[in-house]
Amino acid sequence: MARWAALADPDFDFDAAFRRFTEGYSLPLDAEESVRGTRAGELVARCIVETGTSSYYTSIADAADEPVLKQICRNIAADEFRHYKLFYSYLKTYLDKDGIGRLKRLGVALGRIGESEDDELAYAFYAANAPADVPYDHRTYNRAYARRAFRYYELPHVERVVAMAFKAAGLKGYDGIRRFVARLGYGFLSWRTRRLVRAGA
Repeated sequence: MARWAALADPDFDFDAAFRRFTEGYSLPLDAEESVRGTRAGELVARCIVETGTSSYYTSIADAADEPVLKQICRNIAADEFRHYKLFYSYLKTYLDKDGIGRLKRLGVALGRIGESEDDELAYAFYAANAPADVPYDHRTYNRAYARRAFRYYELPHVERVVAMAFKAAGLKGYDGIRRFVARLGYGFLSWRTRRLVRAGA
């Protein structure tokens, strides 16, 4: 992806943008236990992350006209989906050991979805796009990222997100509720995208 970006826009310096991101945003890598409380809870959260990344790259691939970018995004999306399958396979191993039920799994899933509004994606967008002398503001760059990213999502992408999230949360088989949530989610996403576009015009 970095190589493609350099060819598509010779003025974009990936190394500088990545360095800016890693210098300005960091995760607590010295943690000795999961903030989710159990190994199963952590694996639910990991599944939600892969749900987001695989759907995002799929949406870009489906929207892209440039064939190399399309294939790169398809490859990344497939790789992220394999990560999901790996985490889910281990989740099944630890569910009984950790005694985590559907309600707890759902809580972890919803919590991790909510964390997508934290600084990680917003700061990544800032690091790659903002001039060097512009200070970081979470609200500004969170909205800027969302305005760019959300417009590529169509209903099938949201349906896939919801299906994968339901499975990780232990709600597989609730097809009627899943379809309702997907349509509700897509409606909200479309509405929010329109608002962000108007606000940024």
